[in-house]
Amino acid sequence: MSDSKEDKPTLGRKPLGIKRTVESGQVQQSFSHGRKNTVVVEVKRRRLIGKPGEAPVATPEPEVAPAPVAQAPRPAPAAPPPRPNPGNSLMSRQELQAKLLREAEEARMQAQEDARRREEAARLAAIEEEKRKAEQPADAPTQADTPAVAQAAPPPAVEATEDSAPAPATEAAPGDANAVAAPPPPRRFTPVTPAKRPEPAKPDRAKRGVDDRRQSGKLTVTKALADDDSARARSLAALKRAREKERRAHGGGRQQVREKQSRDVVVPESITIQELANRMAEKGADLVKALFKMGTPVTINEVIDQDTAELLVEEFGHRIQRVSDSDVELGIEGDDDAPETLKSRAPVVTIMGHVDHGKTSLLDALRGTNVVSGESGGITQHIGAYQVKTKNGDVITFLDTPGHEAFSEMRARGANVTDIVILVVAADDGLMPQTIEAINHTKAAGVPMIVAINKIDKPEANAQKVRERLLSEEVVVEDMGGDVQDVQVSALKRTGLDELIEKVLLQAELLELGANPDRPAEGNVIEAKLDKGRGPVATVLVRKGTLKVGDTFVVGAESGKVRAMVNDKGQNVKVAGPSTPVEVLGLSGVPMAGDQLSVVENEARAREVAAYRAEQKTRKRTTSAPTSFEHMFSALNTTVIEYPVVVKGDVQGSVEAIVTALTRASTDEIKVRVLHSGVGAITESDVTLAAASRAPLIGFNVRPNAKARALAERDKVSLRYYDVIYDLIEEVKNEMAGQLAPERIETIVGRAEVLQVFPAGKKDKAAGLLVLDGIIRKGLSARLTREDVIVSKTTIASLRRFKDDVSEVRAGMECGAVLSETNDIKPGDTLELFEVEERARTL
Repeated sequence: MSDSKEDKPTLGRKPLGIKRTVESGQVQQSFSHGRKNTVVVEVKRRRLIGKPGEAPVATPEPEVAPAPVAQAPRPAPAAPPPRPNPGNSLMSRQELQAKLLREAEEARMQAQEDARRREEAARLAAIEEEKRKAEQPADAPTQADTPAVAQAAPPPAVEATEDSAPAPATEAAPGDANAVAAPPPPRRFTPVTPAKRPEPAKPDRAKRGVDDRRQSGKLTVTKALADDDSARARSLAALKRAREKERRAHGGGRQQVREKQSRDVVVPESITIQELANRMAEKGADLVKALFKMGTPVTINEVIDQDTAELLVEEFGHRIQRVSDSDVELGIEGDDDAPETLKSRAPVVTIMGHVDHGKTSLLDALRGTNVVSGESGGITQHIGAYQVKTKNGDVITFLDTPGHEAFSEMRARGANVTDIVILVVAADDGLMPQTIEAINHTKAAGVPMIVAINKIDKPEANAQKVRERLLSEEVVVEDMGGDVQDVQVSALKRTGLDELIEKVLLQAELLELGANPDRPAEGNVIEAKLDKGRGPVATVLVRKGTLKVGDTFVVGAESGKVRAMVNDKGQNVKVAGPSTPVEVLGLSGVPMAGDQLSVVENEARAREVAAYRAEQKTRKRTTSAPTSFEHMFSALNTTVIEYPVVVKGDVQGSVEAIVTALTRASTDEIKVRVLHSGVGAITESDVTLAAASRAPLIGFNVRPNAKARALAERDKVSLRYYDVIYDLIEEVKNEMAGQLAPERIETIVGRAEVLQVFPAGKKDKAAGLLVLDGIIRKGLSARLTREDVIVSKTTIASLRRFKDDVSEVRAGMECGAVLSETNDIKPGDTLELFEVEERARTL
């Protein structure tokens, strides 16, 4: 028969003519870049051997050979399933074409894998054959003596798979359809093969038929249209895709049946929509849609407030927990101690009073040292903390505060951390401004006061006058019927000191001072500075608990870990109990004087609190919104001159006092602008900042390093060094006054009335005047007014009386005057004459 195109049946139509064992068709494949390929699709029908009219005999499954030598003859293959009628198929031609293309690719990949497996199986079979031949005796029958049917059997212990079809059995004559294959020869022994990984082996290429080899890598219509998916060759990628699809289907089903979980959502004061969605375990797009429905168009990265976030949280069925940024500070200050845990502690006594009234000298007499000799100008410019041990073994902590007016904050700080205040008043001076200020600080702090009347050894001393003067400030001593103790002392002669100590201990006993030492420490920064060798150092007065080396703490906007502690005598200590002043090393920066120190559990908490406080501090410094009309109009006033300065000091308290004093020196015409203030030596960055703003650089008890000094000389920056604060304030005030223009003072010298106007020359006009008051002098400045409204400003160019030129005309006389730079003169106008005097400005 021929295989012409006319005789070939097409897919989807029932073939005409005699039945064929092979039916073929063509499918065209399309690839990228315009490439095409034609695939031949064949369906082969296997011939059934039997008598005409008999039903085909069911073919039994091939048996597994028990041994590699004895092999059963291959039974006839089962008849393939009947080809489905294309007319009854539900698939369209396009769907069938797509399916065939997909399966062709999978069959190609599977054919490559089968070829590899067949080669491996052939190699293993050859090795087994060689071993079997070597182990057989000489009289054993060889493979050549075995029937051809046994040679065509598959290798031993290999299961037939759907991808590796067994070779077709030898066909018998039509008349021998019921012939039975010859039994295999008996074997003499069963060779033992080494155990190996079970792997499906394929028959040898030489033992396979031509038809099977030709059909091994081709896709047939039977395979394509088979209902059983297991009969088709599938690639590994297809299997993975099927598993992934099944997994997604099962996962999606679980998500649909899963109940929505209600969560507790922690919401701060402000939060982005994306972060809120993450905390709610919702999609950010869903939150944006919800806000759009509420009438608020937003983006996913936009920040919303707590109220809006609460609406979203409740909309999605969750519960909100409002938190504030300040919640990070919760727990920093410990709870109040129980009364049974309190133990007696030393009193903290602050010495206050006016400058030069003997506060430091009195403390020197109590301590037995000479502190005042180390202070510049003989005045205290730092807060000093000391501990004094009395003869009876009692311990008292003393704080020495400056008495200068610029150190008001220091005095207030000392009054707030103290238990008892000793007010030092000189017996010869009496009450002074800073003494009254110290009394006010003490009353505001609510602490008891002991008045120490010092310099009682001087001849002009009058203690009674001091007591009477205290009455005007509502301070009544015991001798006057009040409850304030007073002591007459002399720091120079060291008299009355024991009585002062006794009254301090008595007052402390009445207060019943106590603290719990067995808790995390809390304290206050008395003073802070930047030491060149030790870094930031803070003088801390411990109020509660015990501060130990190694403790992690937060103080103001700084954090740190205690590396070392030094007491007032310069000795290193490991622990510091309540009412103990120590210098603490190990800070991340210089804190502000007056900041509270608190010990926390770990460094992460300390850094978190310090970062929050630093952010609040920056926000407060950078936020300047005028809220009143006064501030608004002052901001519009552009005539105010700014005097920029850069301030560096040795300790935080001194810098604070200098900045406050300079700010107070500002006026409505000129104000001080502190560009930068800090603690420590003058550095290159300070010089650069001062040079950029052309500002003087003020150093208080500090000096620049070598690089900063060279940079200042190159940029011509004014470096000024001071060690006494009132010298600094006075010089800065004088310089600020020099920035102002001289003060103009006007003095009215005369008034005249215009009687008549007549021309004088081509342009000017002359006025006939009657001097009403004072005098008129040639060259004086004058204002011409008409009905008390200034018409013009002018000067007297010439002055005549009758026909003579005169220098001045007194009151009651008439004269003629030529006014320069004005022609708007009418009878009845008034001429006001004045002199201008310029004076240097002072603040």
